[in-house]
Amino acid sequence: MERLWAPWRMHYIGSIPDADGCFLCHIQKSDKDAENLVIARRPHCFVVLNRYPYNNGHTLVCPNDHAASLDQISEPALADLMRTTGRLMNIQKKLMRPDGFNVGLNFGRVAGAGLPDHLHMHIVPRWSGDTNFMPVLADVKVIPQALEELHEKLVAAWKEQNYVE
Repeated sequence: MERLWAPWRMHYIGSIPDADGCFLCHIQKSDKDAENLVIARRPHCFVVLNRYPYNNGHTLVCPNDHAASLDQISEPALADLMRTTGRLMNIQKKLMRPDGFNVGLNFGRVAGAGLPDHLHMHIVPRWSGDTNFMPVLADVKVIPQALEELHEKLVAAWKEQNYVE
């Protein structure tokens, strides 16, 4: 068995609260944005870096309200979700220079939803060549940037674009 050592992850593992419930609702209600990797808060949604990213810059745009489907959130929340997704992609284009994006929602566990009761938009920047021999031969994905470093850059870029409301 191959082992990939990542001892810096123990800080996060040790900080996971024992509280039951939705981790997105906990983040939405918390005032610890840097600790929770919240990039922005909007009137009806918030933006957070994924702690278990598929790729560098994997981000979630989440409605403030706990809802499992699009028909359970208001029209203003739907508009804010999409507007925020577009703004985040524009920032990531300028800051990270990806060649493309995977963007989408997963509904239900069989569709890949790890948290089926609180919908959230995935924004995954992609680069030509970001799928290399590591995932193919070793079943290992390399994320080249620390979450905290990327968080600081995205927060600064968001504020610079005057998206703060």
